[in-house]
Amino acid sequence: MSDNGAWVSLFSGGKDSSWALYRALEEGLDVRRLVTVHPDGDSYMYHVPATDLAALAAESIGIELLEVEPDDFEADAATDSSVQGDDELEPLEAALQDLDDDLEGGIAGVTAGAVESEYQTSRIEGMCDRLGCELFAPLWQEDPRKLANAMLEAGFEIEIIQVAAHGLDESWLGRTLDRAALADLERLNEEYGVHVLGEGGEFETLVVDAPHMDRRIDLEYETEWEGTRGRLRITDARLEDA
Repeated sequence: MSDNGAWVSLFSGGKDSSWALYRALEEGLDVRRLVTVHPDGDSYMYHVPATDLAALAAESIGIELLEVEPDDFEADAATDSSVQGDDELEPLEAALQDLDDDLEGGIAGVTAGAVESEYQTSRIEGMCDRLGCELFAPLWQEDPRKLANAMLEAGFEIEIIQVAAHGLDESWLGRTLDRAALADLERLNEEYGVHVLGEGGEFETLVVDAPHMDRRIDLEYETEWEGTRGRLRITDARLEDA
């Protein structure tokens, strides 16, 4: 790895990885690749829903996207969460090793959108140590309320695409994470313990517009609700005309 090499952004299209990328660009880091992992089924390591839309987001951002597909994962998922997390990291690390060979100057560092998950962060830190590169994790252990406000102040338009927490009903699906939604999440945090940023998969998001995006992502969808959880089923997605 090279100190003068490229930066790579771990990118799902959700608010946390998008914020990490945005802050890296603000800091002047030379981000030359976005990397999206598409796990097959539930994952301990990665944001799962709607990662297929990361390609549209990357096109709007103007940075080339590398996609790590489900076929790159082991067919037999480990039952132990620690083992599964390590297994899930292997295809990502292999992809970054290949990128290090391909990018001029190699990889100088990796951006990640981890907020509170020691499980994820420790593994990404270990991977960066093995790759000999830096880790830029600007959300790590920051106050979630301040982070949410900073995203909105910067002009992020964030859509909630999946919910799975007591207190979050079907009305949250497709809702924009704006000031009113944050106020409601604050109340749900006090009443039910819902995390303001949805840590632990309580809710998942997609950034449809932001200052580092040239064109907004327009979505058409249907809602799917299963008693205590639900998601958007995206029926069409396109970049709006410039």
